[in-house]
Amino acid sequence: MLFKPYLVKFVYMAAANTHTELNEIQVSLLRLFNRPMSENETRELKQVLLSHYHEQLDGEVSKIIEEKNYSQNDFDNMLNADS
Repeated sequence: MLFKPYLVKFVYMAAANTHTELNEIQVSLLRLFNRPMSENETRELKQVLLSHYHEQLDGEVSKIIEEKNYSQNDFDNMLNADS
């Protein structure tokens, strides 16, 4: 598997992005989970969501790698280039 250095940057940027409006699915999820939950249930739900977004992101990254025809050497060069 190719190293994906921009994946870390993307995840960091997504986490740093603050948005105050809730969309329809967020409101639905709040209503759905408006009940007591154990720590284990909470961890399981977080893992489900993280897995879902990881799969989506990995698919997008793989698509770009294929479109741009990047090789491991290209990633090594990007990683070691002066910023």
